[in-house]
Amino acid sequence: MNLPRLLVLTDRTQCRGRLTATVAAAVDAGARAVVLREKDLPLAERARLAARLQALLDPVDGVLVWAGAAGSTGRAAVHLSAADPLPTPRPGWLGRSCHSAAELARARAEGCDAAFLSPVFLTASKPGHGPALGLAGLAELVPHGPPVFALGGIGPDDVPGCLAAGARGVAVMGGVMRDPSSVRDHLAALTG
Repeated sequence: MNLPRLLVLTDRTQCRGRLTATVAAAVDAGARAVVLREKDLPLAERARLAARLQALLDPVDGVLVWAGAAGSTGRAAVHLSAADPLPTPRPGWLGRSCHSAAELARARAEGCDAAFLSPVFLTASKPGHGPALGLAGLAELVPHGPPVFALGGIGPDDVPGCLAAGARGVAVMGGVMRDPSSVRDHLAALTG
């Protein structure tokens, strides 16, 4: 499985309305891969939400990525935190959050398909999370792991720099959760 170059991460606390409506608008704007975070929800509730989001993605051949090892059995695509154990059986696509060269090397050794490297820039979504890598730090770390999705404060204007630094693509949360139409600008920057 090969994911598109734009991944949208969910965060219902940043949506102006319901999460499903926000994701529907992002899909309408061109998003084809959504990472379901919402790890604070009970697994059964999160599974129901996953089914609703998958129903939005199915008509456009989109992919829903399950975040976290808990509840990942049987999921086609799973994104792990830096601390999550590897799920068994292994999903068809496996990604991991990374913040250092050592974590990227671990993701590569585990056979992860991709790493989400963060924070590239400081972000309002996770204040105090950092320090920010910046484009120079991103370029320095990319060679240590599997293909990298740049994450953290990535606006459409930042996309060309992330790609030039070696990122395969970008993962965006807050900007899209607050304004799902921004997916169009991110996609334009990825193909521009």
